[in-house]
Amino acid sequence: MDNIQALLDQKALQYNRPDFVEDDPISIPHLFSQKEDIEIAGFLAALIAWGKRNLIIRSAKRLMEAMDYSPYAFVNEASVADLGKMQTFVHRTMNATDAIAIILSLRNVYANHGGLEGIFQVDNSENRAFHAINQARNLLLSAADFPERTKKHIASPLAGSSAKRINMYLRWMVRKDNCGVDFGLWNSLSPADLICPLDVHTGNVGRKLGLLTRTQNDWKAAIELTESLRQYCAEDPVKYDFALFSLGVNQELLV
Repeated sequence: MDNIQALLDQKALQYNRPDFVEDDPISIPHLFSQKEDIEIAGFLAALIAWGKRNLIIRSAKRLMEAMDYSPYAFVNEASVADLGKMQTFVHRTMNATDAIAIILSLRNVYANHGGLEGIFQVDNSENRAFHAINQARNLLLSAADFPERTKKHIASPLAGSSAKRINMYLRWMVRKDNCGVDFGLWNSLSPADLICPLDVHTGNVGRKLGLLTRTQNDWKAAIELTESLRQYCAEDPVKYDFALFSLGVNQELLV
């Protein structure tokens, strides 16, 4: 085992534990026990997961409150008046128009496409995450009257985006390790198919450790970083997301 793998394994063990949940957006789906509630709450929390984590959590809780802390029932049954509870919502560039459009899109997804897990189900044997995310995006945007302005909130790897928030969401739903952080609810993808969520922290640490050479934080960089992590754990490379993120956000970069 080389020094980099030892460091990554140590940090992954340190942060892949229930204490991590408290200050992370994944705390939002952890409020629920039903599969559909977890996946909808997780999806919405992931979509707004940019900026300071405490503000992300606050905004996500506002969404859950507007949905009466019953996200699956709200998605399926909300009336026009119920949707009006979203009118004051704003988180950075996402506003009420976006939130309502995404809720109605999710209604279409659960009514016609087998739910959130269903839209990420693909037959491709290679690049499964790439195809799954692009397919899911197309189906989400196919809902009637989906606003043009809201499309930017659903990342497109086909357009080169690193899709950090969607990859993070897939980590939550797919990884199975019984550590109390990720849920492991879905079988439509395997942990080996996942792509490491790439943001400023994971990118900077990845470059510092020699795991990433590409300077732009795009889909190609996310693939490069994940391929580097596969050499340490081919069946679950994204478990090292915990290590990379913690090393970055806690400024533990190696000299």
